[in-house]
Amino acid sequence: MKKNMGGADRIIRFVLAAVIGLLYWQGIIEGTLAYVLFAVAGIFVLTSFVSFCPLYALVGLNTCKVKK
Repeated sequence: MKKNMGGADRIIRFVLAAVIGLLYWQGIIEGTLAYVLFAVAGIFVLTSFVSFCPLYALVGLNTCKVKK
């Protein structure tokens, strides 16, 4: 599994996951929407830690700066 996410992508995904958690904690989102957004947030956090996004690989995107 090659890295295909740059630092900016990783930070943005982690921040979005934190915002989703904060919205749930404040009671702004609830019910089915909260569960769906929690799943998305979990995927964001997981892909941020491993620096690999399967969707990027599918479409051929690579935002990671590779040293040649």
